Amino acid sequence: MFSHYLDLAWRSIRKTPMMSLLMVMAISIGIGITIMTLNVHQLMANNPAGDRSDKLYSVNLWSQGPDTWDEFVVNLTYQDAMNLRKSDAAPRKTAMIRTGLALTSSNPDIEPKLEDVRVTDRDFFAMFSVPFLFGGAWDASVDTEPANVVVIAKKVNDRLFNGSNSVGEVVFLNDKPFRIVGVIDDWQVLPKFYDLHNGPTDETEVVFIPFSLLAQEKYDPWGNISGWKYEEGSLFTQEKTWVQFWAELDTPAERENYRNFLDGYVDSQQQLGRFTDKSRTSWVRLNDVARHLIDNKVVPEDNKILIGLSLLFLLVCLVNILGLMLSKFLKRAPEVGVRRAIGASKGHIFAQHMVEVGMIGALGGALGLLWAWVALQYLSKRFLLDGMDNLDPSIWFIAPAIAISSAMLAGMYPAWVICRTKPSVYLKSQ
Repeated sequence: MFSHYLDLAWRSIRKTPMMSLLMVMAISIGIGITIMTLNVHQLMANNPAGDRSDKLYSVNLWSQGPDTWDEFVVNLTYQDAMNLRKSDAAPRKTAMIRTGLALTSSNPDIEPKLEDVRVTDRDFFAMFSVPFLFGGAWDASVDTEPANVVVIAKKVNDRLFNGSNSVGEVVFLNDKPFRIVGVIDDWQVLPKFYDLHNGPTDETEVVFIPFSLLAQEKYDPWGNISGWKYEEGSLFTQEKTWVQFWAELDTPAERENYRNFLDGYVDSQQQLGRFTDKSRTSWVRLNDVARHLIDNKVVPEDNKILIGLSLLFLLVCLVNILGLMLSKFLKRAPEVGVRRAIGASKGHIFAQHMVEVGMIGALGGALGLLWAWVALQYLSKRFLLDGMDNLDPSIWFIAPAIAISSAMLAGMYPAWVICRTKPSVYLKSQ
C-alpha cells in the first residue's frame, strides 16, 4: 500500500510541477538556512578533546597588577612559562606560541612558502593526541638543549617529498637547516581549543619546532600580546602575556597537587615583587577543555540568536507551504470525492496526502542540504573560516528529519481538510 501511495504522490507532483517546485524551494531555503546555522553551532560547541577533556588543563595566572583587567588572561608571561616548564609537578606539560616561517627544501624547483608554525614542547604531541604518519616527536633532551629539529604535516611532506618517508631529510626555515624527525597525518582540531587567539576555526599548524629555540631565535608571536604597564626591554623579560601553557593532570590528586604547586609558585614570585594585585583571593586558574571553551566564549550568544531566527524563518516557510498545499489539495476535491464514493476511507485519503507531503519534504531537505553546503563553502572562503566548509556528520541525519517532519506538520491540516470531502457533493456535480 505504501508503494502505491508513493506512486500516487509522484504522479501528483508531476501534474502540478510549478506549485510542487514552489513548495520544494520554500522548504529547502528554510531548511538550508537552519541547517547552516546549526552546523556552525555544532562545530563550535564540539569538544574536540573527547574523553581527555577533563585531563588537559589550561594554566592561567593573575600576574597583572591592581586595577587592570577584570578577567584572567589565557596567556602567560615568558618567564612564568619557562619557570613552569622546569617543574616536574605535572606529568606532562607544554608551553607554546604560534609564529610563521619561510619553509623550503634543498630542491631548487620548490619555491619557499610562508607556513604556520607551532613552537612547542615534545609533550604537545602526546597531550593532544597528534597522529604520526612517519617518525615521532623529538627527544626529550631537545626541550632543554635546543636543536634544529622539526615535525611537519602530511600536506607539507606531500609538497616537498611527494609523500615519501622524509624522516632524516633536511628542510630550511628562514634559511636555517632543520632535520625532520616526524611527519604527522591529517589533523584538524575544531574548535582549535589549544590556541584560540587566531580564532576557533583557525587551521592547525603544519610545522612544529622546539620551544627551546624561542629565546635563541627570537621568533615573533602570531597571536595576542597583552600588557598592563610600560616596560623597556624585550618580550622575554617584560610582564606581557603571550605564551600558552597546558598541563596534563589525570587524577584529582594530581590536580590538587598541581594547584598547590602553583599557589606556592605565586607566593615565591610575590616575594620577588610580582603578582602585586592584593585584591585577589586566588591568583591561579586551571580550566579543563570544556570550561576553557566556555570561558573563552567559543560559542557566542549571537550564534544562538541566529539559530532562533533561522527557525522562525523556517516557520514562515512552513506557513507558506501550508497555504500552497491547501490550494493544491482542494483542487483535487472532485477526484477525492469519487475515490471516497467507490470505497476509499478517510484514513486512506489522509495517508495518501501525508505521503505526498513527506515526499515534498524529503526533496526540500535534499535541496536544503545543497544550499547549506554551498553557503558554507562561500562563508569559508569569504571570511577565511578554515574547517567550516564541511557539514557535520550528524547534520546529514538531522536535515532530512527536520524537513520531512516540518513538511508533514504543515501538511496535516490540508490533508485533514481534503479527507473530510463529502462524496455526494462532487458526484452530483459530475
